[in-house]
Parts: sequence; C-alpha cells; structure tokens
Amino acid sequence: MTVSYQQQLQEKVERITAQFAPFNPPALEVFQSPEQHFRMRAEFRLWHTDDDLFYAMFERAEDGKQKTVIRIDEFPIADQSINDLMPRLLEELKAVPILSQRIFEADFLATLSGEMLVTLIYHRHLDSEWETAAKTLAEKLNIKIMGRSRGQKVIVGDDYVVEQLNVHGRIFKYKQIESSFTQPNAQVCKHMLEWACDAAQNSQKDLLELYCGNGNFTLPLSLKFNRVLATELAKSSVYAAQWNIEQNQIENIQVARLSAEEFTQAYEGEREFRRLQEANIDIQSYQFDTIFVDPPRAGIDDATLALMQGFERIIYISCNPDTLHDNLKTLTQTHRISKFALFDQFPFTHHIESGVLLEKI
Repeated sequence: MTVSYQQQLQEKVERITAQFAPFNPPALEVFQSPEQHFRMRAEFRLWHTDDDLFYAMFERAEDGKQKTVIRIDEFPIADQSINDLMPRLLEELKAVPILSQRIFEADFLATLSGEMLVTLIYHRHLDSEWETAAKTLAEKLNIKIMGRSRGQKVIVGDDYVVEQLNVHGRIFKYKQIESSFTQPNAQVCKHMLEWACDAAQNSQKDLLELYCGNGNFTLPLSLKFNRVLATELAKSSVYAAQWNIEQNQIENIQVARLSAEEFTQAYEGEREFRRLQEANIDIQSYQFDTIFVDPPRAGIDDATLALMQGFERIIYISCNPDTLHDNLKTLTQTHRISKFALFDQFPFTHHIESGVLLEKI
C-alpha cells in the first residue's frame, strides 16, 4: 500500500507528540515539505553495461547482504533542476569517451538560486585531456564540475555553489562547499531559519552558537542580538562561515574554531586556546543570554548540557528525537519548553528534525 505524504507526516506528528508528552510541551508547530522536488542534493552510481550507461541506486535485500541494481531515469524527490540535468549530462558523458571511461558516480548539488555543481568520480587518474573535456561540458551545460579519483581533486570552475535564502524578507547568501554539510531540503530549511528567528525575539544581549557549520542559522540570528559568538570545529565550515559573514556584510559575528567540548573548557577557564587568541576573541567580553545548538545525531555531552543550563534561553534544533529526548531530561530540570516544532526535512523516511525553545524556570 502506498502511503500518502500527509499520512506519513501525520505518523511523525503522532510519534513525536507521544514521545515528548512527558515534558508537557506546548502545541506542536508542524512545517511540512513539498511532496516532490525538495532535495537539493542527489548521489547516483553510474552503471556500465555492454551497450549502455545509466544512473543507478541499490536496493538491499532483507538479509542485508545482497543488493539489486535499480535503474534511475528520473528522481522525483530531487530538485527539478537536477531532474532536468540528469538526462542531458548522461547524453554528454556517453558522447565523450574520455568523460565516461571508468566513471562510477555522479553527485549533484543544486540551489534555489540556480547554481549547480556536479562531482564526477572515477576509478582512474584524471589527466589534462579529461580536464579540457570537462571544461567544455561545464560551459555547454552551464554548470560547475569537479572530478575526483583516488588522491585527486580537479576543480573546473569552483568547488562550491552559492545559495540564496529569503528569511523574513531578507536575502542571505551561503557558500555551500562540495562534500561539506548543508541542509538538503532548502524549502524546509527556510522554515527552520524563520522559526529560530521568531524564537530569538526580544533579546537585549548576546548569542552563543555551538556547531554553527557554514553559518546557516548564524546569519539570520545575528539580526536578533547585539553580538554573536559562533563555534565550529571543521576548517572548511569555518572558512565558509567567514566568507558568508563577509558577503552578507554582517559585522556582529565572531567565529571560533572550537568543538562544543573545547568551548566549555575555555568558558569555564579550564584551558586556554591559541585559536581564540589568534582570532582576537575574548569570550569574557560577551554578555550571553541565549544559546543556540544544532548538534550531530549523537546529541550533546554532559559538560555542555551543564553549561547550557546557565543560559536564560536555549534554542535547540535536533536531527534525532531520541537524543533530544535524552538531553531534555537534563535541560528541563532548569528550563521549561515554550516552543516545540517538527520540520519535515526528509519526507517519506523515518527521520525527524525538531526544534525546542527552552526558557529558564
């Protein structure tokens, strides 16, 4: 039986409502996704036969071992621009042997702003002849191309795209680097950004953000606070965040290359970090009243949870309801949930993104 989008969304609503009922949250705000063309990223194997080359995915058998090759001619959950490009790219690859020889994967990264980066991955060394052909292809299809093989990365144009998102009437530009994390569902991402900004209303002080990535939430949230200190450990994400801050002409954000655990150590005076000194960041000069977190699936460590309990407000975006539920056992000892949201980033899967605003009791 085929389950409709509204049915699967209702199942998620019922699941998360029941799971979090012990915390007595307010009514759940639900932000649904478009039913089709919502993914801005897609990855396909390229499957070779004696007389053909086509996109493929694998369906794993119930025993978890055997895989069945599934031919993909269209991919309705991917952005329309990806669907439009797929057959054109395949036709060009087939027509140019140097581009199709031992290719085994094609990854698409699209934007609402119209840019497209395609990564072509090979089981062979990429030489100057390949690069010349790839440049011709990029110009013909008006896309950016990156070639990858073992120990090799060949950039044709750029290794990033620039997304533009409208958040409460203001356009924010984001550099999205190939292979770095970005929210795959741009339409739902806009809902998440606006919800977070609404949750941050009425602050007169500063914001601390942990796990800031490329500054996805940092940029619009900066309009709600005097100053923002954002932390991120991955160098590529820190670089993208700095670029995004500059491009959007925002002057009240500093980015510290620290993990959440390291920031806690620095804030509590347990360790000094040269990275903070080199970036001219004085943690003690901030007057924080709000902390924003968007942690990985594993959730938040105990020391960081203890740190968070000292803030007036906590805005928590979660990609794993189970670890959020576990973290809330600690956080609700000192805070109450005043906003609760479900963001359907991944329709037709079991994954749930959620958001809570906690305020000090």
